[in-house]
Amino acid sequence: MQHAPDIWFPNLGIELANISRTAISIFGFHIYWYAILIILGILAGYYAAVVEAKRTGQKKEIYMDLLIVGVISAFIGLRLFFVAFNWEFYRDDPLLIITGIRGGGLAIFGGIIGAVTAAFVFCKVRKLNMGVVFDTAGPSLALGQAIGRWGNFFNREAFGGFTDNLLAMRIQLGQVGGPVTPELLAQSVLERGAEYIQVHPTFLYESIWNLGLFILLVLYRPRKKFGGEVFWLYLLGYGFGRFFIEALRTDQLMWGNMPVSQAMAALICVGAALVISLVRLRKRG
Repeated sequence: MQHAPDIWFPNLGIELANISRTAISIFGFHIYWYAILIILGILAGYYAAVVEAKRTGQKKEIYMDLLIVGVISAFIGLRLFFVAFNWEFYRDDPLLIITGIRGGGLAIFGGIIGAVTAAFVFCKVRKLNMGVVFDTAGPSLALGQAIGRWGNFFNREAFGGFTDNLLAMRIQLGQVGGPVTPELLAQSVLERGAEYIQVHPTFLYESIWNLGLFILLVLYRPRKKFGGEVFWLYLLGYGFGRFFIEALRTDQLMWGNMPVSQAMAALICVGAALVISLVRLRKRG
């Protein structure tokens, strides 16, 4: 009898076994793939920014300093944004905001807000050309997100509802790391003695989207029409893709009946489009 894989892409013929969320265990302390992939995403983004800094005659040391400030601010933003929209869970035990971090609870839009705010202050304090710095670092955000999203794969989370499309993913029900809706349970699949839910791998959709966005931004950057345009295009592209991908997810961060991340994606996309349009019109005039 064939072994039941942990994760299965049936329409691609890909079966994956022994997929653990833990990468390394040292004296009982677990280091998760999620953390490793986030770090790899940060380092890849930093390297991409340094390459552009060298090409444009900037000091690469600026981006090491920005990396330190940005990562700290992004991490604080990631956590606080999630906590703000799940306050009923933390209200009775606020210490969980800090102690519960290894159990999950990060929201990417909070990280973006934290990192962008830190970069804005950094440029003001260091008297740097903000358009140049943001255009240099903007594509790095997309690259980092493309890599970091694979942490959700190892955690079996950030997925959508049922699908049977080419990229449909099956996860053993007992290993699922995110919420399982009644609809997914009703359409579960029993194969090789194991029960699976079959879902949209929205983490994968977003990873592919962000990688494509990174490539397009890097190719466009030498042709930009004004300082800061590449960064605004990142916000436009990321917001546009995230809006549609978020609609598929079953674990949306909610504020009442409103999906927070989808609303944020729409606001960012529309806001970026308006800024780009207004600046281009002003330059023509």
